[in-house]
Amino acid sequence: LSLERQILFRVGVHLGDVIEEADGDLMGDGVNIAARLEGICEPGGVCLSEDAYRQARDKVIADFVDLGEQSLRNIARSIRTYLIPPAARYDRTTMAGGGGGVAITGGPPRLSIVVLPFANITANPEQEYFVDGVTESLTTDLSRINGSLVIARNTAFTYKGKPIDVKQIGRELNVRYLLEGSVQRAGNRLRVNGQLIDAETGNHLWAERFDKPVTDLFEMQDEIVARLARALDAELTAAEARRSERLVNLDTMDLVFRAMAIVNHGINPASLARARELPEQALTLEPDNISALIGLGWVLCFAVGNYMSVDRASDLVSAERIASRLVTLAPNNAFGHAGLGFVYPSTNRVLEGIAECKHALSLDPNMTTAYSVIGRAYLILGQPQEVDDFIRQAIRLSPRDVYLPVWCNVAGTAKLFLGRDDEAIVWFQRAIESNRAYSLAYFYLAGVLAHQGKIDQATRYARDGLQHDPRFTIRQLFRSGPSGGNPHYVVHRERIYKGMLSAGLREQ
Repeated sequence: LSLERQILFRVGVHLGDVIEEADGDLMGDGVNIAARLEGICEPGGVCLSEDAYRQARDKVIADFVDLGEQSLRNIARSIRTYLIPPAARYDRTTMAGGGGGVAITGGPPRLSIVVLPFANITANPEQEYFVDGVTESLTTDLSRINGSLVIARNTAFTYKGKPIDVKQIGRELNVRYLLEGSVQRAGNRLRVNGQLIDAETGNHLWAERFDKPVTDLFEMQDEIVARLARALDAELTAAEARRSERLVNLDTMDLVFRAMAIVNHGINPASLARARELPEQALTLEPDNISALIGLGWVLCFAVGNYMSVDRASDLVSAERIASRLVTLAPNNAFGHAGLGFVYPSTNRVLEGIAECKHALSLDPNMTTAYSVIGRAYLILGQPQEVDDFIRQAIRLSPRDVYLPVWCNVAGTAKLFLGRDDEAIVWFQRAIESNRAYSLAYFYLAGVLAHQGKIDQATRYARDGLQHDPRFTIRQLFRSGPSGGNPHYVVHRERIYKGMLSAGLREQ
């Protein structure tokens, strides 16, 4: 059959006790665990519990992938899980011990990656624990990327100290990507290199180097791992989007990857509008697809938060509905809680929003967006002095993030509220330098310069901002912001609007 006519099933397999009721229904952990395994499996794949895997591994020739311990909804203990990847091809074959079996081969699943043990190129062998710690922590953090399949560290470490053939490893582990790297310490400085490699072609897709003075090694390890994980999230998404460009028939995940790649390329009204269409299309194919819900929810939040929403009230209702659905379907997924963390302050539930974002950070400590949303919430709460630490933490974890201009704009607004206009100017200029198309920073910068009496500069920045967003009006900005909040917030917001008016921006 052609791809569009195929029906792809998700299969969960577990061995355990069941209870048969009078009407023939089966109940018990055996059924519940199998159902939860089915729920985390991709279409076309088979997820097995460790109990089922032990029975199947010597009877089925398959490319089993160890997914490690998985927390399943409403199951008290974590379950070690194995995957037979999606898009597999089943053939009859003769097994090694004689007799018939099913051989399973096929291409690697999307976002599948192995973190190979980083090389210690430091003369001091005592540095080995730090190098292994980077590898292990990065394996854990990459597994938090939505939809990722990361090879367990026990398997990855079997390659330690061996010659690397990336294509062979890709075939052996059935993964699309490999991450390799090295750590070198010279005197009081530490250098960490990382490279993302396409296992199919052997091409290097991305490389990064961190060169820092040695302070607290554990703190450095956390920072390095967080930066690598954040950068890799964007790079893997872009790589999958490029793969989907070669396809005629797009499935749910192809659409999601394309949407996220558009957003990661830059934030402006046109890109957000296009990025919104793709996950909406994906949800018509799979209404409860977690990745598509996350994609659409974040596009809505970013549109509202950056005053690029055509219908703010409707988009907030949709964003809250999606975030609530995510929390129901995947309570341990940080994105749903962070989505609520954005929506609540935007609808005058600031403290609830901060609590949701902090819960998101307990699930994913590297979620930079959650830090920035907390900073924004404190701004709405009328506590601008609390904003700086959260914005700086987001920047520390991802200093070249696509959302850096948004974070800088929040930090600059907080400085305005504190009456520190010169510091605010620095933040707004940094926002513009990080993304010349981010119009909102131009308008805020124009407003503060006008308050300082620098009208010529103010009008120039206002004019530059309108080149990127010619539809902008001050009233639109006013209506797009939180409608209530602390009186301190309202007073200072009015001051910004008056400055924008003096800079020559249209009121309506």
